[in-house]
Amino acid sequence: MASRARVRAPELVGKGGWLNTGGKELTLGDLRGKIVLLDFWTFCCINCLHVLDELRELEEKHRDTLVIVGVHSPKFVHEAEHGAVVDAVARYDVAHPVLDDPELVTWKQYAVRAWPTLVVVDPEGYVVAQHAGEGHAHAIATLVGELEAEHAAKGTLRRGDSPYVPPVAEPGALRFPGKAVRLPGGGYLVADSGHHSLVELAEDGETVLRRIGDGERGFVDGPAGTARFSEPQGLALLPADNDGASGAVVVADTVNHALRRVDLATGEVTTVAGTGRQWWQNSATSGPAREVDLSSPWDVAWFDGRVWIAMAGTHQLWAWDPADGTVAVAAGTTNEGLVDGPADEAWFAQPSGLAVSPDGQRLWVADSETSAVRSVAAGTHLVSTAVGTGLFDFGHRDGAAEQALLQHPLGVTVLPDGSVAIADTYNHALRRYDPSSGEVTTLATDLREPSGAVVVDGDIVVVESARHRLTRLRLPEEAVQVEAAAHRTQRPATEVAPGALRLDVIFTPPAGQKLDTSFGPATRLLVSSTPPELLLAGEGSDTALDRELRLNPAVTEGVLHISAMAASCDDDPAIEYPTCHVHQQDWGVPVRLVEGAASRLPLVLAGMDG
Repeated sequence: MASRARVRAPELVGKGGWLNTGGKELTLGDLRGKIVLLDFWTFCCINCLHVLDELRELEEKHRDTLVIVGVHSPKFVHEAEHGAVVDAVARYDVAHPVLDDPELVTWKQYAVRAWPTLVVVDPEGYVVAQHAGEGHAHAIATLVGELEAEHAAKGTLRRGDSPYVPPVAEPGALRFPGKAVRLPGGGYLVADSGHHSLVELAEDGETVLRRIGDGERGFVDGPAGTARFSEPQGLALLPADNDGASGAVVVADTVNHALRRVDLATGEVTTVAGTGRQWWQNSATSGPAREVDLSSPWDVAWFDGRVWIAMAGTHQLWAWDPADGTVAVAAGTTNEGLVDGPADEAWFAQPSGLAVSPDGQRLWVADSETSAVRSVAAGTHLVSTAVGTGLFDFGHRDGAAEQALLQHPLGVTVLPDGSVAIADTYNHALRRYDPSSGEVTTLATDLREPSGAVVVDGDIVVVESARHRLTRLRLPEEAVQVEAAAHRTQRPATEVAPGALRLDVIFTPPAGQKLDTSFGPATRLLVSSTPPELLLAGEGSDTALDRELRLNPAVTEGVLHISAMAASCDDDPAIEYPTCHVHQQDWGVPVRLVEGAASRLPLVLAGMDG
């Protein structure tokens, strides 16, 4: 086994305290003798949620030697609230200790720059690897096996007695419901995400009429009583002339990376798109729907003759055509950000809610990570932004749309007058955008993480995800008055010198692998900035992982948006069918221009073994 640099791991400190430990405060000393995997995450981040799922198998396989510790490091103001972290740990079935670090103390001590980041600490308390982004489970599993063997031989490995203490689950008909649809015969169908099933509720929004799915996490087609989902979110009724004559609903089965069809008459569940595997760069972007990988579909809507999909995991919109059984990218490039224009050039950031205008000419999109409401025009598929300015500006401010602020909205619902109700999730509010006046107002507050809504007889029924219920509200004639608040993501800015800045993305293939050039260049680097004036030179895409940037001395601070990708495969000619991996990471690096500061910005794409 290769020698590694001996860097002592900093202590774990967080003002919010510990979750999933039965009330005990943990230290690295308590974990000595264990392999510790620190997962720096925040619950708004789809890549972080992917990592939670990637680590489940590793966590179970090495439960007596490996302790995963989630270090919750918030982006949004809401994510710094301890109660919200408690809800998120329960919502996503996090089965390991979690340190709530609202002030990013431990984040700074470990010099973390991106969500998610994984840090491996050996049984003697030394950092031995760091990986930014997702897709590293294979490399970490290999490293854990090596560390087990090394420290078992040295006598420094301690087995058993995991510090994890599961929380007590609260009973109830719904658990962190995602979205709902109004059924043709009355009542509601709700994506009961926390119970991995769908629930049909009566007109009162409370009485359970039936459940579709057996309540266990899984990926199983068949009758309502035995089918399985994994954290389903969005729902859409199919029109009668497109396989909906008997009543059918399409479900965004988020963690299964699939679309499911439910026959409302029988409850029978079938898979119509997706393979169950997560989409990665260089995977197919169109083709027979059951043969193409998807990535965390979060909502669905019938628009422009197809089922459009808010593909949160790739920052895109896709579309499934039930007539010919195909799926394809409809808008977005996989780059994360807020860029309008033609569909194939637009950027999204974790789109999570969809709604169609009454005339069918516009698809409204809740673009959660930019705290924005976007739209797609029918026919031309031109993308435009109604509310929102970018990845790092958010808050609760009404008024003219160009100045209004939201905070991580997850849902949009078209109202009878053509305006758009916004489930402003992290503001615990229902907002309204009026396209005719260009104004944003607040309709209701004191909701708890609303994630969607349905219009019923002049009222609006809101899915209060963190209150585990549907709440019916009268649509007010006048807006609620809310004191305005504006925020920017609070991460430490990196001081860099104005002028020339050397950007180096450091990538070392995992042990036993090499860069894969069989289908062209194995690497890609994309750079942009907010504001655009920050970069005088160096923006755009190229294949090299290093680049000379030129920063504008007239712009004192901003954000560098950097997206890097590298492909690696098994480096053994004896392997007939080598295993290949795509490593990708997006960074938003806040920078402050200071004379005499650093002229080089290094970023690590994959962990190095020393």
